[in-house]
Amino acid sequence: MDFRDRHVVITGGTGALGIAVVGALLGAGATCHVPYRSDAEAERFPHRGHTNLALMALGDLADEAAVMRFYGTLSLWASIHIAGSFAFAPIADSDKAVLMGQLESNLVSTYLCCRAAVVAFRRGGAGGRIVNVASRQGIEPRQGGNLTAYTAAKAGVAALTAALGEEVAAEGILVNAVAPSLMDTPANRKSMPKADFAKWPKVEEVAATIVFLASPQNAVTRGGVVPVYGRV
Repeated sequence: MDFRDRHVVITGGTGALGIAVVGALLGAGATCHVPYRSDAEAERFPHRGHTNLALMALGDLADEAAVMRFYGTLSLWASIHIAGSFAFAPIADSDKAVLMGQLESNLVSTYLCCRAAVVAFRRGGAGGRIVNVASRQGIEPRQGGNLTAYTAAKAGVAALTAALGEEVAAEGILVNAVAPSLMDTPANRKSMPKADFAKWPKVEEVAATIVFLASPQNAVTRGGVVPVYGRV
């Protein structure tokens, strides 16, 4: 993949998957713009100090004005939306606050970043790429028992991807998503110590799919939600 002279936003870039995505993009020559929520995130970010990396504090990706300001001055090629949250709880334990939190952090943040990215692409006039992160539950809702609020939010991300992919394709803006199953991260290993980690997709493998979908080499794929399940 060749991203030389191309600017890419990566939300959630300081998380496990985001770190892998940013590393792959930097290796391909991209200039990466990574918003973060806390100083601690930025300080422990392993790519901090790279000449092609711009870290910027942005407290809430569901804040429309803040998102528009962040994207407002960028000459953008691609926008990758990894940021989100996860709530494991049956519906009886998931009140409106839990639901709205999942919608805000997963769907609303992705929607607002997609919108801001499209505005930026139109300003540049050269098309672009958007890659969202849905989930297995989002495209296979029967997998979402005890994850009802999360599943509903990620299903919204999948639907957003398909609809927006159709809306902006004629402008050379290709919109896709990946739908991971449980990924191999330190946090997931800690929470499920007896699982067969070898079956889980590695963050580097999921990152490779994301980077291709965001690349100039992806010339035709749009509106897709790509399962990245490993052998789970």
